[in-house]
Amino acid sequence: MSEPYVHPTALVDEGAQLGQGTKVWHFSHVMGGAVIGSGCSLGQNVFVANRVTIGDGVKIQNNVSVYEGVVLEDYVFCGPSMVFTNVKTPRSKFPRNTASDYLETRVGYGASIGANATVVCGVTIGAWAFVAAGAVVTKDVPAHALMVGVPARRLGWACACGLRLQEAAGLWACAECGREYADGGGALSQTGGPAA
Repeated sequence: MSEPYVHPTALVDEGAQLGQGTKVWHFSHVMGGAVIGSGCSLGQNVFVANRVTIGDGVKIQNNVSVYEGVVLEDYVFCGPSMVFTNVKTPRSKFPRNTASDYLETRVGYGASIGANATVVCGVTIGAWAFVAAGAVVTKDVPAHALMVGVPARRLGWACACGLRLQEAAGLWACAECGREYADGGGALSQTGGPAA
């Protein structure tokens, strides 16, 4: 894999760690305490704060700010202009801007967050979950959940490949890739088809 690429208009502060093959595009800013894995893509006008951890293969589209307290596991997708918050009760007059004020928000392996969605701090989004465009996530999201609306609610389940699963004979199945899942009381686990 190649060395990281930083566009001439982007700013990567001293101390930031960029993995092999990671690309930082136009007008983006990565602060010095950020750790970004291999093979990532940070689109135009992306901000990554101190003490943010981003795994391998993560794609962050244009106009996304990843604030302190956010952890993105491997292969997360953040759609254009989606929003992370990091303080529950922000006030200009009474600032809460120390590391201890920031709540951890974790986005699990392979999860996708659609354009213009908002993720309120302190939640965990499970692996392979799919948050629809414009949704507002205010509580934890189970793995493979398909979340829509304001506030976000589970509409169904999403396959690792990203398509909506259909229920058949007590299993949840993907018509395109052939993966099958069992519902173990509100959490899916893969039982058949190709490995994710």
